Amino acid sequence: MTKQERATRTRQALIRSAAAVFEQHGYAQARLALISSGAGVSTGALHFHFENKAAVAEAVMAEASQGLRDMSAAIRRRTDTALQALVDTSHALVERLRGDPVSRAGFRLSCDGGRAAAPDLRMEWHHRVRELLEEAAAAGTLADDITREDAAAATVAVTAGFEVLGRHDAEWLSPYRLTGFWQLLLPRLATPETLVRVDPSGTATVPPARGPALAGRVVGEADLPAGATAVAAEAT
Repeated sequence: MTKQERATRTRQALIRSAAAVFEQHGYAQARLALISSGAGVSTGALHFHFENKAAVAEAVMAEASQGLRDMSAAIRRRTDTALQALVDTSHALVERLRGDPVSRAGFRLSCDGGRAAAPDLRMEWHHRVRELLEEAAAAGTLADDITREDAAAATVAVTAGFEVLGRHDAEWLSPYRLTGFWQLLLPRLATPETLVRVDPSGTATVPPARGPALAGRVVGEADLPAGATAVAAEAT
């Protein structure tokens, strides 16, 4: 493995470890020592890649943001209608919130105070929902008496609410919950001709999140076996 490959692997490990730490402890209580130990590297290696905690948080949010954009674009390319793409993208987002610590941390950091400015995942999701609704309206598949602003607000409020509730009860991030929401909203949102062609349970295969999933529990410094921490030079 080349030095550049080791550096890339170390950076990704740090981002995913940081995501787990931010998700568990929040930004203010997250410690760089815990992030570095969770990635199996020294704090010196962490500082080689990131200047401070704010920089680590921004990297986590940037990774989550890119994942959201890539996921949404991939689903739209293979989906016939904008409304089905909206339903499918919401299901894919909820799937990521269930299984990908970077996505979960990105959304949590979007509303967590005390950090530097970074991409706001909720605002990005709102923007994408509005884009798809604009496209649906242009195609004539939205009901005449519903506004895109109201539809976007309802969609973002429910999915963001599921994300918050899902931190304590994974049932809120189940496909069943989201399908139930679309079964309620779609008859109000879509024209009758469109409604029969949109599946509220989703049709697209969920694109995988980047990188391997971390274990459910964050590893603390005391949990690491002796010699597990790498030196900064080796990690970079």
